[in-house]
Amino acid sequence: MELRVATRSESQAHRELKRLVLEWARARRLILAATEVRLPRSNYRADVAAATPRSLSANGVTALFECKVSRADFLRDSAPEAGAAETIAGLRARLMTLRALIAGHRPDLRRGEELFPEWDAYDLRGLRHETHESLTAELRVAERKLQEGTKFAKLGRWRAASLLYVVAEAGLFEPHELPEGWGLLVRCGETLELVSKPCLRDTTAAERVALVERIAARAHP
Repeated sequence: MELRVATRSESQAHRELKRLVLEWARARRLILAATEVRLPRSNYRADVAAATPRSLSANGVTALFECKVSRADFLRDSAPEAGAAETIAGLRARLMTLRALIAGHRPDLRRGEELFPEWDAYDLRGLRHETHESLTAELRVAERKLQEGTKFAKLGRWRAASLLYVVAEAGLFEPHELPEGWGLLVRCGETLELVSKPCLRDTTAAERVALVERIAARAHP
């Protein structure tokens, strides 16, 4: 299930990113997908929303993709301020290093269900690790000061999907500029390269079904 439409004064580059997202998602079992999906509990539209089949299953996954072709567009939704990038970059680097170490010692925290390694998201929902919790809390406080009330922050708080991705042209911004827990896909020619993996977020069956219904509404208006 998929839909590709042009909206507003959408650029060709933006349409191409959405096309690549649909292909990338379909190759990773996110076969229920559509563009310009109005999200439950908000007035926002996702550039692309996707889901695995059987959303009621505990293994069901939903995903949102926000496509950015300019830095100004990214800043509008993330609202970073000058002087804070270094602090957030340092915290994110420490957190990612710690997660890599944890993953090495705790392979049970990686889902390990997929043929594609890049689709194997960090599943840290049951983790109890004092340093990880402290760093995560510190990073969220720093990001909240910058991003409270912006689109990216709200989508995370509202548990809009299990996985959240920014999809961008190369060189628009650095991975540390993303909100905590978001993944980053960068266009490389006719493919998308996963630069940063997202964290798997808790979603209820009802939340997943609500998004699938919105996807279906776009595919069958």
